[in-house]
Amino acid sequence: MRILGLDPGLRHTGWGVVEVAGNRLTHVADGAVSSDDDAPLAERLNQLYDGLVAVIDRFAPGEAAVEETFVNKNPVSTLKLGVARGVVLLVPARAGLAVAEYSANHVKKAVVGGGHAQKPQVQMMVRTLLPGVDFSSADAADALAVAICHAHHRQTAAAQARVAAGLRR
Repeated sequence: MRILGLDPGLRHTGWGVVEVAGNRLTHVADGAVSSDDDAPLAERLNQLYDGLVAVIDRFAPGEAAVEETFVNKNPVSTLKLGVARGVVLLVPARAGLAVAEYSANHVKKAVVGGGHAQKPQVQMMVRTLLPGVDFSSADAADALAVAICHAHHRQTAAAQARVAAGLRR
């Protein structure tokens, strides 16, 4: 199963693809889709849309996971980030993928073990969990962390379903 992790942003939306086989994770690819700061908002959203469609077409993930955004102090920035996040949720959904959402603290807890970990700690654990990875940016590292978080939660949910099915017999 291939999982696409997404870290939404209007300037740069990070993406990371991991392959899951049992409890083994393998790095497939990562990067960021960027928009032109000088372009109108609608064009910037279109740039994100086209870039994410290309990522899905190229790497054919089976599921996607998106990090939830936090509220900034600046309401205009928060609104723009929310609109970008809408595009980030829309693209995999339009491609027929199931899309999970995780808070930043949830991702950090799944990857590092603590919900208030700093970015360098998250990046170190991404490198530990995906040996040999040399992610292209901090946004890509965050997206890989989202994919790892989803991989862990998929396995937990599957194990719980097996236990529940066994109890119903």
